[in-house]
Amino acid sequence: MQIRPLCPQIGVEVSGIDVRTLDAAGFAALYRAWLERNVLVVSGQDLTIDQFLAYSRRFGIVSPHPSKSTRHPDVREITLLGINKFRPDGTLDQAIYRRGAEGWHTDGAYDDVPFKATQLYALAIPDTGGDTVFASGYAAYDAMPERLKLRLDGVPGAFAYGGRRKAQALLNPEDRDRPPAFHPIIRTHEETGRKSLYFDPGKILYIQGAAPAESEALIEELTALMIQPNGQYRHKWRVGDVVIWDNRCSYHKAAGDYPPEQDRIHWRTSIKGWPADAAPVR
Repeated sequence: MQIRPLCPQIGVEVSGIDVRTLDAAGFAALYRAWLERNVLVVSGQDLTIDQFLAYSRRFGIVSPHPSKSTRHPDVREITLLGINKFRPDGTLDQAIYRRGAEGWHTDGAYDDVPFKATQLYALAIPDTGGDTVFASGYAAYDAMPERLKLRLDGVPGAFAYGGRRKAQALLNPEDRDRPPAFHPIIRTHEETGRKSLYFDPGKILYIQGAAPAESEALIEELTALMIQPNGQYRHKWRVGDVVIWDNRCSYHKAAGDYPPEQDRIHWRTSIKGWPADAAPVR
């Protein structure tokens, strides 16, 4: 196993392994590298859906994504990204083509129990474009002025799937307009003990306890702070890449710039943490 940092504050690549046969000691080293660097890249894998699910379950509990329309027809824990982007009349469905490219975000903030991690496995990659960019929430917290840290320490934000724009096209009607979920804006990572800015400008509704004008001003300031130049990593996909990121302390977005006539297809798993009293089975 070789472990190589990818950028100063985020991203690590692990090579020389086959995730299908990784033993407990090997996985422990991989998991530690992931916790330290937020985004873990393992390239050159050749996985079936069952093997991808088994590897994903070593990180936590694989949960179906709320977007039912993009689930695998036979395996509800798998989301299909990049499938059926053309409508029957031949027009491009932007909600599918540009999924994940609407802006920087973290997955699952709209849920009372957000996703611990998201993992993608690359099946088809375009000739150009289609990268995914990641950023560190730790770096964002470190860049916050002290007055802002003091103002927001212990303060929750209200998050919903569509945010203030109510962008809910990928949800079934019965799953829309759920009550918001509340999470601390300054989050202490339960495994590393480090503080990060937990934020998603596309899903946040308001800062709890702040007057509307102050809430909007705080959201605008946090949006400007969340992406720090030395806390970014841009991943250029290869078929067989498996990439997992920690939603508790990072943000991501798709570039949304690949030729529409070419395929960019991934399997995705959404992973929640284990209950506090449950021992991990890895």
